[in-house]
Amino acid sequence: MQENAAPEVRGDIERYFARIEPESDDYAPDDEGPDDMPAHLRTALTQVQLTIPVMGGELALGTWQGIYRFEHRRRPHRRQLVLHLLGE
Repeated sequence: MQENAAPEVRGDIERYFARIEPESDDYAPDDEGPDDMPAHLRTALTQVQLTIPVMGGELALGTWQGIYRFEHRRRPHRRQLVLHLLGE
């Protein structure tokens, strides 16, 4: 979850990851192309799970909070989102 004060936030986050872990042929494991190892490193720096309270059937996010899902690879992938709901 991330503060979502300006619409440019997502673009800034994507540019930041591109700068700190650029695609390159210099990584040792490059069997799947230049975006393979940077994707592993970016995943290590981002969340893979998230807990969000639900109140009255709505996500209980703060005024400026938003949820971003990033795909760190350029190739299309099929992903599944798994929800675990606890409570009444």
